[in-house]
Amino acid sequence: MRAWLGASRLRFVLVASSVLILLYNVQFWRESLGALGGLTREDFPFLVALGVILITVHAMLLLMLLGRRTAPLVAAALFVVAAVVAYFGNTFGVYFDSVMLRNMFDTNPAETRDLLSGRFFLYLGLLGALPASVVGRVVLPAESWRRRMGVCSAAMGSGLALIAVLALSFSGHLASYLREHKPLRFLINPANVIYGVVSYALGAGKSTHPLVDIEGPVERIAGAQGDKPMLVFLVVGETARAANFELGGYARPTNPNLRRTGGVLYFSDVSSCGTSTAVAVPCMFSHLGRNAFDLDAARAQSNLLDAVARGGVDVEWRENNTGCKHVCERVRGVDYRGRPHEGQCVGEYCFDEVMLEGLREQLTAARKDTLIVFHQTGSHGPAYYARYPRAFQAFAPVCRSPELGHCEREAVVNAYDNTILHTDHVLAQQIELLKSLAGEFDSLLLYVSDHGESLGENGIYLHAAPYFMAPEVQTHVPLVMWMSDGYRARARTDAACLHARAAQPASHDDLYHTVLGALGLRSGAYRRERDLIASCRSRW
Repeated sequence: MRAWLGASRLRFVLVASSVLILLYNVQFWRESLGALGGLTREDFPFLVALGVILITVHAMLLLMLLGRRTAPLVAAALFVVAAVVAYFGNTFGVYFDSVMLRNMFDTNPAETRDLLSGRFFLYLGLLGALPASVVGRVVLPAESWRRRMGVCSAAMGSGLALIAVLALSFSGHLASYLREHKPLRFLINPANVIYGVVSYALGAGKSTHPLVDIEGPVERIAGAQGDKPMLVFLVVGETARAANFELGGYARPTNPNLRRTGGVLYFSDVSSCGTSTAVAVPCMFSHLGRNAFDLDAARAQSNLLDAVARGGVDVEWRENNTGCKHVCERVRGVDYRGRPHEGQCVGEYCFDEVMLEGLREQLTAARKDTLIVFHQTGSHGPAYYARYPRAFQAFAPVCRSPELGHCEREAVVNAYDNTILHTDHVLAQQIELLKSLAGEFDSLLLYVSDHGESLGENGIYLHAAPYFMAPEVQTHVPLVMWMSDGYRARARTDAACLHARAAQPASHDDLYHTVLGALGLRSGAYRRERDLIASCRSRW
């Protein structure tokens, strides 16, 4: 087999490309069939032509870029990478692009272990290591540079001619397919990997400049002064989707505590600015909004926490997830990951209550306006069952496998709903803590999830789909607000007005302006129309 493959470099790249396109792209071909409405006699020749085009393109790239010695090694690496991508695509229905690659680099060991299973290692062994061991040991014949250039030129000319003939022959099919189903390009394995790596590498060096202040001076409004300091809890949820919040109309009782808590406002039409933590968290703390936000530049730009700190507010970030994505680098932080907390952890993940430990004592000693950000582990998948204590398993049976597609969908939803039930409990605890400190602070709690989650709808699980084609469950997120009586009186907020505002559209784009306004601060970037409280506040 190795001798046959090694007969020529052209044969080698053609065989490798054919195997990759035909065997490692089950998700792509399945989605393409779905896009075409199923396999028909009219569409079958087009799909064959599409396969030939993809094989030809991959073979041309490998032939042009790889030499006699490097081709077997690179091909071996591509088989391993393609096997991993095929596993996640076939198992979770994810789309692989530069954002997904960034998520992979940001993933911690605990997250990685949650995603692995016996099936993963089967893919890695049979589709990765086994073919890699074969092609990696192929010895290609030596070529003079003239012969190499001649073979490349002939192959490139023939390949382009073949692509042109096929494209013209199926121009109607191809034009409609490319125009109506653009997201399918993120499923072409391993081209999606190569594209993601190049895009990530090109953007990796953009944030090496010194911090840029893009917000201007921060000032405190005189009318916001009061007899007590202000205390704001900003809770950043993880993977909570609005569709499963009882406060938003979900049929199940997933928010019993918040439902019973007086003064809780639920914003029912809120959109995220990303479908992954790596994008959504930096975006929601920027004033730029989703359309103007640039992830690669964000690391070198000031953000909401910088503005609040410059306004004289004490800022602390409490981390129980995968990191703050560079948002909290210039403020005080407390990291709960990997710290032992008896009875409150499963493996390396701790339940979100741990972020309340010692907080009452800390706040009792506080004498100035304070903003505390809680970054939850929330509903992080796929191991939903590990995100809450057993006492919160109200919905059963639950899926206990990382391969969500192998569980009954009801079991997946049950496990997920239990995470929302637990988040409801944690938020209620935080509100009770603020209530108990009413004599020391005028307080406000704001909870918003970073993005939503797919739970098997249309065969898609988890999140991080490209935003322009992401299902609504990945972009529609819950937002909860609560104010103490002291804060309401201090800001002179109109309850009826706030309830009306909560029924109107909102987004992550509003977070910067709402938090800044809630603390009685103004910057050059503040926009009153984006402040969710401003129109209902008469004091400042």
